[in-house]
Amino acid sequence: MILGIDTSLGTALAVVELDGVVRSAAASDNPLAHAEVIGGLLEQVLGEATRGPVGTTTVAEPVTVTHVAAGMGPGPFTGLRVGIAAATAFALARGVPVIPVASHDAVALEVLLADAIAGEETPLFAVVTDARRREFAYSVYDGLDDDGLPLRAAGPALVPRDDLDARLAELGARRHDAAAVPAQMLALVAARAIAAGREVAASEPLYLRSPDVSVPAPRKKVGA
Repeated sequence: MILGIDTSLGTALAVVELDGVVRSAAASDNPLAHAEVIGGLLEQVLGEATRGPVGTTTVAEPVTVTHVAAGMGPGPFTGLRVGIAAATAFALARGVPVIPVASHDAVALEVLLADAIAGEETPLFAVVTDARRREFAYSVYDGLDDDGLPLRAAGPALVPRDDLDARLAELGARRHDAAAVPAQMLALVAARAIAAGREVAASEPLYLRSPDVSVPAPRKKVGA
């Protein structure tokens, strides 16, 4: 059982079985209240997961989380840290591993699976998210690999808002704007990575730019 947590845009959590069955999911699209809502959402998804897969009335046993999938961004420093800290704290308390996942991979998997279900081919495309300060973050994807994981062809990277379309045109990628990261897809990426025995993201967050806060310089000594 995988608990997925992402705070790269809004705040999203889900509990997903290792075979991909979604037990519960909840989200808040507020990009500034991660710390305020994450505790309530965590309680909600764990509680709902005991009632069985989404869309059923099956009564299940209490959830035993075996892995925590943490969305590593790209995203802003403060928001991203809330989700990563929550994932790490939960995993330490339960004695389970954290599986780092690039947040854009979750969006890409959702796009690719939707097209596969519709019987459509997916051309080269870019997941695009608002990085604020008139910049966008993007990652380019070229289908699924042999393990069923999104194949990232470029990125993640930052680009000025006005240069984004030209950059994607150079790469030959159509644009897919994402306003949210689906935690259930984040967990599914983790599940497929676990099954394949692979690491799909580094353990360092993808901030893409330095945080606004910096360590102050030492005070100068004043002579007598």
